[in-house]
Amino acid sequence: MRKTLLCLTTLTLLALQQTAFAEAPKIVDGRFVTADGMTLYTFDKDTKPGMSACTGGCMTNWPAAMASTSDKPSGDWTVIPSADGKQQWAYKGHPLYRYAADKQAGDMKGDGFKDMWHTAKP
Repeated sequence: MRKTLLCLTTLTLLALQQTAFAEAPKIVDGRFVTADGMTLYTFDKDTKPGMSACTGGCMTNWPAAMASTSDKPSGDWTVIPSADGKQQWAYKGHPLYRYAADKQAGDMKGDGFKDMWHTAKP
């Protein structure tokens, strides 16, 4: 009985820990970043609210800002289907992306890329 209770407690704590890491992007220095501080971007070709225009090879350099299945929309934050069928964060209907060339928190190498990619801001 004691082992069963210990196992259940451990599993509960692990489940709580998993959901604690699922969170919406946040604002740092006036721009949106992931929970680990990576800059998020918007794409000018995303003209239909809630739909990503970044497909195929685009997704290699500009991966979607993925949402977990436990993430919940709130206010201006929504979760939309990404081009590969997973869940992607969107702000006011605009899909959000990371940039593959950003290697550490605070990098903003994608800002202004081809005059189509911009740091995401509130």
